[in-house]
Amino acid sequence: MLDRGQLEAFAAIVEHQSFDRAASALNVTRSAISQRIKALEEALCAVLLIRERPVLPTRVGEIVLRHVNAVRLLEQEIYLQVTPDDKRRERVRLAVAINADSLATWFGDCCKAMLEALPVALEVLVEDQNHTWPMLLRGEVVGCVCAEPKPAPGFEAIYLGAMEYRCVSTAAFADAHFPDGLRVREAIAVPAILFNRKDSLHDDFLKRLLGVEIERYVKHYFPSPVALLNAIQTGSGYGIVPAGQVKAQLESGELIDLAPSLPLRVPLYWHHWRQEPPLARRVTEFIAGAAKVALLAETPDGLSGD
Repeated sequence: MLDRGQLEAFAAIVEHQSFDRAASALNVTRSAISQRIKALEEALCAVLLIRERPVLPTRVGEIVLRHVNAVRLLEQEIYLQVTPDDKRRERVRLAVAINADSLATWFGDCCKAMLEALPVALEVLVEDQNHTWPMLLRGEVVGCVCAEPKPAPGFEAIYLGAMEYRCVSTAAFADAHFPDGLRVREAIAVPAILFNRKDSLHDDFLKRLLGVEIERYVKHYFPSPVALLNAIQTGSGYGIVPAGQVKAQLESGELIDLAPSLPLRVPLYWHHWRQEPPLARRVTEFIAGAAKVALLAETPDGLSGD
């Protein structure tokens, strides 16, 4: 039987990425929390933490962290079942990983409904859709939205639908920089607005449009969907944005679609624990239901963005 105090000390260190901050959060000394980790590692005959800055879990530590989070959710489920409605006060901390474009479009409404219905203190971790998956494997979140279709052992993946993107700019920007259309020469020289260095959507779009890979071109980075769209609207460049985010601007003529016959569609999946506690399973149901309404329902094999 694993010691709960030791497990919570371990989880606190991973969450705060520091022995000192974890000790402060648990209101114990640095020595006390170190002793708990030493005892837990001896009990499991394994090293659980990479003792660097920041402190990170080892592969075994990731398994232990998922166990701690599952126990927390199971305890909350028991609390809900046995405690009278007027006595319920606590909300269990629950983290999910979402790509920024989903957070800026359909996931907000999903959160509103979910938080009204479930006793959770939600933490949303934002990362590119190709990079949320490791957070789930490390045990940092109970589920993630990502572009990877294949689940890891011990997990399941639900196809949510496809997010459609459009390449847009202002009409004035297009007249000035693309008088003869978006060709290789223009793609190299004209500033593109990207989310961050991990953002590969623009590369994918140019390859599909031009038939060649273009790696070196002028890029401005705006790591916020709102800031990225604003940069395009103010004429700082052109870029790839969710179709739902710019529907009104395209209809009003504030922005134009530079490739109306070439939408980019990215399939999204919800990865979660195979054996979910009931509370986590309800989160999965909320997210799958909201995505079904908001995203394109095409099957992954039929997506033009693959």
